[in-house]
Amino acid sequence: MHIAKRGLRVLGIAESFSADTTSLVAGVVMRKDLRIDGISFTTTTIGGMDATDSVIALYRSFMREDINALMISGAVISWFNIIDLQQVAHVTKRPVIIVTYEDSDGIEADIRHYFPGDTQRLVRYAALGARFPVTLPTGYTIYIRSSGMPDRDAAVLCTSFTHDGKIPEPIRVARLCARAGMRFARERQMGDSEIGIKRF
Repeated sequence: MHIAKRGLRVLGIAESFSADTTSLVAGVVMRKDLRIDGISFTTTTIGGMDATDSVIALYRSFMREDINALMISGAVISWFNIIDLQQVAHVTKRPVIIVTYEDSDGIEADIRHYFPGDTQRLVRYAALGARFPVTLPTGYTIYIRSSGMPDRDAAVLCTSFTHDGKIPEPIRVARLCARAGMRFARERQMGDSEIGIKRF
């Protein structure tokens, strides 16, 4: 993969957390020149163990071979629904980067508290491994895990897609899409019949 290539495409993935039974996950295909040429959605179960399958299904929904890498906002989404980083990379045959934004001592104690006896969840969390800190030109530090490419190459890719703040553009736009989609779905559920332009 040529990281400097302008036509390089990254699938950015982010969720909008819901207090219901599922969360909405958005995927945005973005070229290195910031052109967007694909958007898709899926769901994950709150407190479930289907986040890995959801990410893989989201990738497959695009039915295209020109996606060069996946960039995911967080390894633990939808209330302790843990993504299997290596499995996603293996199935998609694409490098995968998971990005988080705060330093942390980990959530093992929280898993034990909320899911007592759930050894599968603990094993999957432990398999994520250590995070690699990346200081961006914007002055912020992000923390990444990667599979299918060296951490330093993953850091270069994240840096090249981050133009301000600390969120790489594919993830930032995917997050916006997920939030807008979730808000629209909630309004439909509430029976909001008003038609108009909504800005998010």
